[in-house]
Amino acid sequence: MAYILHIDTSAETGIVALAKSGVLLASIEQQDARNHAATINNDIMRMLAENKIGFRDVAAFCVNGGPGSYTGLRIGLATAKGFCYALGKPLMMHNRLQLLCLESVYDKAKSADYHLAILQARANEYFVAVYDNALAVVHAPQHLFEDRMEEFACNLEGNLSCTGYINDAVTTALAKKKVTFNPTTRVNMASWARYAWAEYNCNRIVSLAHAEPFYLKQVYTHKAKITN
Repeated sequence: MAYILHIDTSAETGIVALAKSGVLLASIEQQDARNHAATINNDIMRMLAENKIGFRDVAAFCVNGGPGSYTGLRIGLATAKGFCYALGKPLMMHNRLQLLCLESVYDKAKSADYHLAILQARANEYFVAVYDNALAVVHAPQHLFEDRMEEFACNLEGNLSCTGYINDAVTTALAKKKVTFNPTTRVNMASWARYAWAEYNCNRIVSLAHAEPFYLKQVYTHKAKITN
């Protein structure tokens, strides 16, 4: 029996969650991405207190490593690393695209052969990845421009479950495929708790010194304005 603390600040909604042996116990959400840094530690402390759990009772920390908000990813990973360093606990980091597929993989009532995850990177840009029913990578996470979406879709086979950011460009590209759409970019926390527990038992942890967010593309910055 072990507690795992989950941190997800990859999107607008920040989430901290507590699971015990793969079963989700509690979670706290914050809707304002600009306040993740200000609220995350207080939310973690409140959640542990409400569940009568001490920091020493947490067996591992698990963070959503992205892709997603550059600032959000750094906040989540830095927070998880800080606790792991201070408490001597292991760190697990999972790819958000794979996490989006967990619910459809675990739903045995669905007959999907492959699981496609899509996130919006910027306007007309996407993050995509495909996994099989064993969560093995079929098409590795990648950054994709909209004008290449149909080309990417041509390489997809079998019955597909598509989760994530679904717009006209996506549905058009997949129009000739056998696909079930699940238009949500939120990670199912119960599924993540189940997955993280299995990964923990397999000792699939990451290096605290070398772990970096899954950006998948370079940060976009505006050129500084020239002033006289």
